[in-house]
Amino acid sequence: MTDFKSEKFKKKLKKKIKKSVGKGSNIRITKQGNTFYFLGFLGSVIYFVSTATGFWDGVLGVLKSFVWPAFLVYEAFAKLLG
Repeated sequence: MTDFKSEKFKKKLKKKIKKSVGKGSNIRITKQGNTFYFLGFLGSVIYFVSTATGFWDGVLGVLKSFVWPAFLVYEAFAKLLG
């Protein structure tokens, strides 16, 4: 069985995290993700509001637009995993 040294692992991990955060490489990914999410949100608001038959259906559509990625991921896993 291998001898796992948790302290050494924690040190290396902290060093790698500090190094990657210092570069600022994750900031661009966040901006692109936010842009994608906003466009998806805008498209889903337009869809849900245009298909609403009443005022409260439109309000519910706007609320659904905030969580549409959760529905997407749930349905994708349901299809993939059976």
